[in-house]
Amino acid sequence: MPKLRTENFGPGDQSWLGSTHGIRNARTGIIDISTFTAGTHYPDGYLRSGTPVALVGGVYVPYDVTVGTTAGAGILAGHILTDQQVVGTADFGAPILDHGRVNVAKVAAIYTGFVKPIAAKLAATIVYI
Repeated sequence: MPKLRTENFGPGDQSWLGSTHGIRNARTGIIDISTFTAGTHYPDGYLRSGTPVALVGGVYVPYDVTVGTTAGAGILAGHILTDQQVVGTADFGAPILDHGRVNVAKVAAIYTGFVKPIAAKLAATIVYI
């Protein structure tokens, strides 16, 4: 018997997008799920659309908003474009928006404490509005 599972897909909340620019060119990145915390990052089993991520060692991890962090998880690589269901502990691919326009207030509503990077070199090619 094959391993089957039922999944429900919804539209998610993409109100954090400031424009449609970049959504057709989102790149696929591997999410290192071991670096995310269930109760904090995906309390209902989904990494939310708009979650900011950093690229560390070839995989995406939670972005560290700590002021002054200039390496590793402190360099914003982009945002998860669509809600991603977390199933088990295996890493998985997800669409990453790494250029376009992003509404900072809407991301902060999803990802508590988010602030846009202070220095341009700390961000992906994203315009924060």
